[in-house]
Amino acid sequence: MSPRKPVLRGGIDLGGTKIQAVVVDGKWNVLGQKRRPTPTEGHPRDVAEEMADALREAALDAGTRPSALAGAGVGSPGDVNEVTGTVSGARNLPGWEGTFKLGSWLTKSLGTPVAVGNDVRVASEAEARLGIGRRYKSLLGVFWGTGVGGGVILNGESWLGRGTAGEIGHMVVRRNGARCTCGRRGCMEAYAGRAAMELKARREHARGVKTDLFKLMEKHGHDRLTSGIWERALNANDALATKLIDRAVAALGAGIASAVNLLDVEAVIIGGGLGVRLGEPYVKRIREAMAPHLFKDDHPPALHVAALGDLGGAIGAALLSADRDKVARKRARSHSGQRSSIAAAASRASE
Repeated sequence: MSPRKPVLRGGIDLGGTKIQAVVVDGKWNVLGQKRRPTPTEGHPRDVAEEMADALREAALDAGTRPSALAGAGVGSPGDVNEVTGTVSGARNLPGWEGTFKLGSWLTKSLGTPVAVGNDVRVASEAEARLGIGRRYKSLLGVFWGTGVGGGVILNGESWLGRGTAGEIGHMVVRRNGARCTCGRRGCMEAYAGRAAMELKARREHARGVKTDLFKLMEKHGHDRLTSGIWERALNANDALATKLIDRAVAALGAGIASAVNLLDVEAVIIGGGLGVRLGEPYVKRIREAMAPHLFKDDHPPALHVAALGDLGGAIGAALLSADRDKVARKRARSHSGQRSSIAAAASRASE
C-alpha cells in the first residue's frame, strides 16, 4: 500500500504593495512561498494574473503545481463577498473601483477551488488559531500597512457583523480631519495608512521640506514608500519620516483605544507591513499612545506583534480554504442523510 500523499493548500495575501503566496501542509508548515510586487497600473485582471503567477511559483517551490492542491484561499482588501468570491471597491489597488469575480477567475486560472475572504479577517483568524492569539478568547487584530485594517475575534469566533466588521482604519480619530483615501475625513487610516502617509510626504517634499525618503526609495529600486523604506528613514533620523510616523502612532493609539473601550477584548495584535517591520519598539509606543484614551487604563489589553509575521495573511487564506471545505463536506453529509431518510420513509410507505 503506497503512503498517503499529504494534503497541500495554497494561500495568497493580496496587499497594496505586495502579493505573498504560500503552500502549506496539513499542519500549516510553509513548504513553498513567493512574493511579487502588486501592480501599480492596470485593472483587477492584471492584479489577478500576478496573484496566479505568485501561487504557481510558490507551488513550484514546494515541488508541486496549483492543480494538485486541495484548494487555495485569498485574503483581499476591499468589500469581499465570501459567498460569491467577488471583490469590490479595493481602492488601494489599481482600477478596482468596481466589482471583480476574483474567486472564479483564479479557480479557472489555477485549476483548484479558490475561496476569497477579507485580508485582515483571515490574518486575524490565523493569529487566533496558530499564532500569538491562541491564549486569548477575544482579540483585535490591527494590520498597519498600505491601509489600516482590523479583525475581531469574540469568544473564539470571527465577528463579521453584516459583512464589514473590523474596519478600524475608518474609525474617526479627528472630526473634519485629514482626507482619507476612502474619500472621507478624519479616519485613522488618513494618518496611519502607508498610502496616506506617502501622499502627505510627497506634498511636504514638494513644498520644500527636506527628506531622504524618496532618495532611499529610488536607491532601493522601489516606486513607492515601502515599509522597509520607512524603517531605513527612521533609522537615519529623517525628520519628516519621524514626524509622520509619530503622527501615525498617535492616531493608532486613539483609534485602537476607542475600539478596546467598545469591545473590551483581552488582546490586541499588531501586524501588517509596517507593524511587523517596526516591531516591538513601536508596539510599545502604540501601547503608550492608547493609555490616555482607555476607559479602564489600569487594566489595558495585552499588545503583541503578530507572531506569524509577513506570512500570516497567506497562511490565514489557506486556513479559509480548509474551513470552506469542512463546511462543504458537512453540508454534503447532511444532504446525504436527508436523502437516506426520505428514501427509507418512502420504502416504509410502500410496504
